[in-house]
Amino acid sequence: MVGMEQPTTEDVLHRGRALVLADLTADGVAGPEEVSLLEQAVSHRRWWCDQWPAGAVFVAGLLAQDIQDALLELRGRWPLCQVCDEMEPHALDVDPELGEDPYWVCPVTGEAVAAVGSLAGARR
Repeated sequence: MVGMEQPTTEDVLHRGRALVLADLTADGVAGPEEVSLLEQAVSHRRWWCDQWPAGAVFVAGLLAQDIQDALLELRGRWPLCQVCDEMEPHALDVDPELGEDPYWVCPVTGEAVAAVGSLAGARR
């Protein structure tokens, strides 16, 4: 389309931040410490996008994975799967690991639970 501009790195970073923050909020874990971790991840991904501009389309999924890693050390697995009958608590995975339009997926069943940013609609 004529006149359609590509999103800037900042646009992509702000959108990714908003999506991950929505999922943290959906699970009630969007406190100051978690938001600070998210800000650190955004800062790191800003540098990453500067190094690889074509990779900006992957930022939302990468931020989700960054927060998963950070929260694992802080409070344990996140986000926990609430859709399968597996007895052992397990976290959802981001799929694709490096791709556009990431989803939270149950690693046990392979079922797509929600798009990153849409966990609230998947929670019971």
